[in-house]
Amino acid sequence: MAGFKPPKPEPKPGGLPFWRVLPAWLHDGLSVLSDKAYRMKMGQFRLPTRHFFMLNDPPLIRRVLVDQADNYPKSDILGFMLKRLMGDSIFTSNGALWRRQRAMLNPAFEATRVKLVFGQMQDATRAMIGRLDLVADGSPQAIDVETTHVTADIILRTIFSKTLSRDKAEQIFTAFNLFQEIAYALGMLRVFRVPTFLYVRRNREANRVAREIKGLLEPLIQERLDLIAAGKTPPERDFLAAMIEARDPESSAPFGFRELYEQVAMLFLAGHETSASALAWTLYLIACQPDVQERLHEEILRVIGPEREPELGDLRAMDFLRDVFRESLRLYPPVAFFAREPATTECMRDKTVAPGSIVFISPWMLHRNRDHWDAPDEFDADRFNTDRGIEAARCAYLPFSMGPRVCLGAAFAQQEAALILASLVRRYRFETVPGHTPKPVARLTLRSENGVMLRLRRRDAAADSSAAAE
Repeated sequence: MAGFKPPKPEPKPGGLPFWRVLPAWLHDGLSVLSDKAYRMKMGQFRLPTRHFFMLNDPPLIRRVLVDQADNYPKSDILGFMLKRLMGDSIFTSNGALWRRQRAMLNPAFEATRVKLVFGQMQDATRAMIGRLDLVADGSPQAIDVETTHVTADIILRTIFSKTLSRDKAEQIFTAFNLFQEIAYALGMLRVFRVPTFLYVRRNREANRVAREIKGLLEPLIQERLDLIAAGKTPPERDFLAAMIEARDPESSAPFGFRELYEQVAMLFLAGHETSASALAWTLYLIACQPDVQERLHEEILRVIGPEREPELGDLRAMDFLRDVFRESLRLYPPVAFFAREPATTECMRDKTVAPGSIVFISPWMLHRNRDHWDAPDEFDADRFNTDRGIEAARCAYLPFSMGPRVCLGAAFAQQEAALILASLVRRYRFETVPGHTPKPVARLTLRSENGVMLRLRRRDAAADSSAAAE
């Protein structure tokens, strides 16, 4: 019997003229992919102004991201998209600046620090349960808005030791969705060397939204610095404390205020947005497959029971939960495309890749590569326990990238996701909304263009207690 195939944009016919491809590309990165794109090892797209290459072959991807990473810095297109919001943060910087930032930030994300903030994750998860209990009546709910709320709340608590109101959460959700839509479109125009200053209204909107988000974060940083300057004792366990304490390994200088804001903005926005996307897609996938959801529920009851709050050690014992989340990341990687620009001329599969061209690596495409994955468009959480799945996960799976620029917050994100999913699936049953199918679009992150609507219902606690006792 064929497995469950979640939504995926219909592949475009190959060989479309540029004037038909460009509008789709300005909308989102998935709109231009043909069926051939999922089968090729390396594709090439030529314009008079620039050459583009798309890699879908693990050895070539490893060459760019790992073996010759210094020769393939991040494209300045990403910096152009995000500069007005997060400046030269570690997410967009290259070279010596990036190495300095990474050395200063690495201690903040060591395993010990990630474990220390687990209590703050628990607090935000409890607050989420309190909100959802009020709407767990089977009525349609925008679950992607809620995953944005809880992940933004977690990141705010773990950076600033502050909580997030519902109004602020919705403000962030709306502002960042608008910002990434505008930034992505302007970035794509720049890719094709179309003058972006002509788009006055869109630039004004992007600047306004960036100021709005900046206005939320900068006062919180200043408040902490003022507290320290006044000789008062600030919170010791959050990430802001670690970043204030961070020192340049060569000069021993700390981050200045602007740098501190840029790194905080990167952590806050990239951290909560990618996790929110991954969680929303995971909940949609299990809502579509009641048997998977019940199997997950049984594992959670077996490990933590019906009432006890999940502890850090419990999360490591839930193997099926881990595999469900891994499969969700395979099908819907939060960052669907990475862009790199070669610093020197290289030859790949008899193609000349020269400076000024852009090399795209797509986790979305690689995770659906038919040469490495069985039934790549189907959801199968058990695939990671097969020989072929294990091999594919080793060479053709990169939801957090790989090499020197592997995601700084990967351990944090996985710990957060396991806690939230365990708490949600134990308490609620998730169901799809008839007539609603999410439409994945890849801009700065992979989101659903029309949201992710689900119904949730409280489970029978007494029945769960009986099941756990058996």
